Amino acid sequence: MHLSNRQCTRAGWWLFVACAVCFIVAAARAGDMAGLAGAVLFMAANIAFMIPFCRRPRSGDHEE
Repeated sequence: MHLSNRQCTRAGWWLFVACAVCFIVAAARAGDMAGLAGAVLFMAANIAFMIPFCRRPRSGDHEE
């Protein structure tokens, strides 16, 4: 099975999201508010980086 670079990158970002979810759960269970805040920010950053991969390219868009 051959995966394109885009597919590998997308899979990597989903793994980061899964890690962020685990960090959020662990911090919440431990009552660690600083850890929870960091985990939530980590999740937000992952989502921000994933937005370009979820959009369909329009004609005229180009990779930067």
